[in-house]
Amino acid sequence: MPARIEDYAMIGDLGTAALISRDGSIDWLCWPRFDSDACFCALLGGPEQGRWQIAPRGDSIRITRRYRPNTLILETRFETATGAATVIDFMPPRESPSHLVRIIQGERGHVDLHGELIVRFGYGAQVPWVTRVDKHTVRFISGPDMLVLRSSVELHGEDFKTVGDFSIAAGERMAFVLSYGASHEPLPEAIDVDASLAATEKYWTDWIGHSNISCPWDEAVCRSLITLKALTYGPTGGMAAAPTTSLPECIGGPRNWDYRFCWLRDATLTLLALMNAGFYEEAHAWRDWLLRAAAGSPNQIQIMYGLGGERRLTEWQVSWLPGYEHSRPVRIGNAAHGQRQLDIFGEVIDALHQAREGGLAPMTSGWDLELALIAHLETIWHEPDEGIWEVRSGREHFTHSKAMAWLAFDRAIKSAERYKLPGPLDRWRATRDAIHRDVCAHGYDAERNTFVRAYGSRELDASLLLLPAIGFLPPEDPRIVGTIAAIERDLVVDGFVLRYDTRTASDGLPPGEGVFLACSFWLADAYLMLGRRAEAVALFERLLALRNDLGLLSEQYDPIGGRQVGNFPQAFSHLALVNTASNLAHIRKPAEQRSQHAVEGAAPAHAG
Repeated sequence: MPARIEDYAMIGDLGTAALISRDGSIDWLCWPRFDSDACFCALLGGPEQGRWQIAPRGDSIRITRRYRPNTLILETRFETATGAATVIDFMPPRESPSHLVRIIQGERGHVDLHGELIVRFGYGAQVPWVTRVDKHTVRFISGPDMLVLRSSVELHGEDFKTVGDFSIAAGERMAFVLSYGASHEPLPEAIDVDASLAATEKYWTDWIGHSNISCPWDEAVCRSLITLKALTYGPTGGMAAAPTTSLPECIGGPRNWDYRFCWLRDATLTLLALMNAGFYEEAHAWRDWLLRAAAGSPNQIQIMYGLGGERRLTEWQVSWLPGYEHSRPVRIGNAAHGQRQLDIFGEVIDALHQAREGGLAPMTSGWDLELALIAHLETIWHEPDEGIWEVRSGREHFTHSKAMAWLAFDRAIKSAERYKLPGPLDRWRATRDAIHRDVCAHGYDAERNTFVRAYGSRELDASLLLLPAIGFLPPEDPRIVGTIAAIERDLVVDGFVLRYDTRTASDGLPPGEGVFLACSFWLADAYLMLGRRAEAVALFERLLALRNDLGLLSEQYDPIGGRQVGNFPQAFSHLALVNTASNLAHIRKPAEQRSQHAVEGAAPAHAG
């Protein structure tokens, strides 16, 4: 049985990431990329699907853990009746090849330890061919993949596992290095473990040292920024939504998705979070990834891409894996990549507008792509889509999608006006106004004084919280005030926000999921826009309390079970945390609109 989701830590090297449970077991690792096949897959099954555990023998154990300050280096301290020892886990920022390092330091007395390495390539299906290279080196090969373990202690094979028992005394130090390489190439060269540890610590402390965030929640913001950096695929600048697949949104249910890809929907949220924190190099890399991924015929734009911009993300199910706590199916790939989601046009064009505002690139950069996207959007904005939440029940006229189409025209107009870029502004203004009228006429329920999830529906949707954030209407507009009140009444559970009510809104799947953490941060932003600062701060701090002991958040939270659910750690949640903290720390209220069609001053970060 895998650990609770919040009992995991993440380490990574800007190419992939590993999840380590509180008891010292690495239960998830895809190598060499976030979206490669897993070689440790116990997270979605059991130890027999692959893991690497180093832990004391016996039951009298007290476990504490932490990240070294301002780093992604994990320290897990084990105390037993006979002594104490710390396991230090890290991955040096991407080198060639990639390495996972585990150092054991004896601190007091002596501790008897057991190591168990079970390598299973192909998501737990493939037992590798194991060869002992020398006394302290073991090689694992299956098809194109090779792992090489170098250890301070001698290990042996037993029941298709590599195991060993050893003791460590105070002052002693042991090291284990697992390296990835292609099976047709020579063994990866050994590394200097201590030098690598020092270089990794310096890398992370130097990186976060560039942050210009200053607020009462600096620790939480810095940890979220480090997490976001760790989810970035270094070679391209793309950011994975999460390092995992198929962690359930409802334990035991089928809402299990592969999040190891890059969503265009995260574009503006990511850009603003990075720029607000002072990380312009990362923001520039993300913007460039966005331009490359979206390049091509506008009618072929996708909602998500692979880490390098790959388009084919075919979804299939892993029949041999039981799933996290028997939550099936386990999905690889994501069929939503073929959906139509109109909101991405608003995201892309807003992100490029924000990039101009932030001085990330020449003012004309990306404008030809924007002209093509807007021209295509003019022909399809009135059509239904699958919406921000990627429903599998068929297309509808989602209110948020239409508002984001409005945003695309609004930001294109602003860029053209402010930076003297060419475009048919009169036609764009007419289309922008037509979309605005359409949304207000068909996406608003006058009887209940609230915008609704889709045209003709009586359901609500938390994405409606973004309407004032994007400047669609001022926050004090009675329709916005009414919408926020309706969401508080119908979608808030234990103080947190559901995306929508799956009990009543058909989305093609059985009902039931946790509260959505990003949406809950959006409600805090909405409170701030309404001048309800005390409530915004209170909600924000309640959300911070949901983080695990290391400061990590998944996609959702189950208020009944009192546990995190969904893929972990989740970029969307951490991006929302950073941006809400930035909004709360700002001198002025966010989203101070000067007109119905403009957002000026301190506009809040948003995801839509």
